[in-house]
Amino acid sequence: MDTVITARLILRPLIARDAPAYADIRYHPEVARWLPASAGGDPVDNAARTIVYFAQCWASDGHGPWGLFLKEGDEEGKLIGHGGLRAIPEFDGQTEILYALHPEAWGKGYATELGRVSLRYGFERRGLPSIFAITKPDNHASQAVMTRLGMTYRKRVTYKDIDAVWFEIEREAVGSA
Repeated sequence: MDTVITARLILRPLIARDAPAYADIRYHPEVARWLPASAGGDPVDNAARTIVYFAQCWASDGHGPWGLFLKEGDEEGKLIGHGGLRAIPEFDGQTEILYALHPEAWGKGYATELGRVSLRYGFERRGLPSIFAITKPDNHASQAVMTRLGMTYRKRVTYKDIDAVWFEIEREAVGSA
């Protein structure tokens, strides 16, 4: 599991002690509305299970979602979301770029910063031929991030009973071949 430093973020795999802060983000109503429904139960326990799942992604696929931590300033080290790469069995194991940030972190370019690093990681370090992203059709902010990353709308899909739009980018499109 790799840690990556960007201009403003520390991207590192989440660990068990991150569960309470991660639950505050994942189950924030403004964030949860864009994600598949939770199974219910205690949010911190659910967050801890998700952290274990993310670690399994890293172990089995060589990539997975990171926690996004602020690098500097008054809130240095603060967890603001998760994001990175994940293979999706429901889509024949193709790799998705995903991100979810606390609303206080929205509109500051963090998702795009994470996205650029994730695409580079997937294409250059993992040799992936393409990477996709999906979101609900009315999540225009997420679609704007996808477009800034050079991704192109391809189709509508259903994922976990959610109608979604699929954007994709191929390795050759970013010059990493």
